[in-house]
Amino acid sequence: MKVIIINGPMGVGKTTTGKCIADSTPGTALIDGDWCMDLHPFVGNRETRAMAVDNILHMIGNYRKCSECRMVVLVWLMDDPWVYDSLLDGLAALEAEVKSVTLVCSRESLIRRWKEDSLCEWRTDRWLELSLKSLPYFAAMENAVDVSDLPAERAAEMIMRQA
Repeated sequence: MKVIIINGPMGVGKTTTGKCIADSTPGTALIDGDWCMDLHPFVGNRETRAMAVDNILHMIGNYRKCSECRMVVLVWLMDDPWVYDSLLDGLAALEAEVKSVTLVCSRESLIRRWKEDSLCEWRTDRWLELSLKSLPYFAAMENAVDVSDLPAERAAEMIMRQA
């Protein structure tokens, strides 16, 4: 089974891009990693991240058993190398074919995207500052793709051409 991982800072367009891929590719399941650790109030520590990785791998394992599912797109902010490595180890155990991409954008583009997304409860000034501070970390990743000037549909097409 093919698994496309889309990583990147909050607000860069991971979920929108993932939805574009899923909507245009029959037999594709979409997993948002945030769903797999949806605790109220939010707690993002090692224990909850480990739980989320386990939940994600369990879901992918179940999709792998489904004859209707041919691909999974996972969108999730992974700013902890341990989380990313744990996920890759689990996917290797599932014998998944993995394509991983990290979406990044300019500071100006992130601010614009953030302000345009009024539906997400995380779009507060506090979270924007954290996301802006994370841009250099994600931009330094070897699989980083700058989507500053790309709409989600174009980013999705580019990812699928490389997958």
